[in-house]
Amino acid sequence: MLRRNILFPLCPLVLALLAVCLLPGTAVADIKVRFLGVIDGDSLRVEYRGDALEVRLIGVDAPEYRQEYSRKAREFSLRFCYKKTLRLEFDKRRRDRYGRTLAYVYADGLMLNEEIIRAGLAIPVRIKPNTHRYPCFKQAEKEARKKRLGFWSKGGLDMTPAQWRKTHPRR
Repeated sequence: MLRRNILFPLCPLVLALLAVCLLPGTAVADIKVRFLGVIDGDSLRVEYRGDALEVRLIGVDAPEYRQEYSRKAREFSLRFCYKKTLRLEFDKRRRDRYGRTLAYVYADGLMLNEEIIRAGLAIPVRIKPNTHRYPCFKQAEKEARKKRLGFWSKGGLDMTPAQWRKTHPRR
């Protein structure tokens, strides 16, 4: 009886929190989407509930268009996602300043964000507040460097993708 008296006052609070979490439009742990296409190594187009979304991989920076290894990074993402239902997992922030959906992308139990880094075709980037998986990405980079995979076969990229964007602005 004592246990019931202690827990009973908490029940309304728990029920209220549960109700708020289940309201439409609140965050969900993950969603399933249909793959439509690859924009580049770190960006995809997917379909969710009849709408096309642009998805930017969290914590990943792949070579830019016309930068060395950009084609290989794009092809890697295409092979990873082709003809698959993907699962998007979210971190703290769901959209970037360009309106793109920010996500960790899964297919067949593997995470694209981590696997493209592990293949040596992208580098990890830590952009707050979405840093939940960053330690895993750094470990994947360490493995790629050790095995000399992708651009690590030649010691890395001549410029990081961020440096490339600064020196090659879009017109």
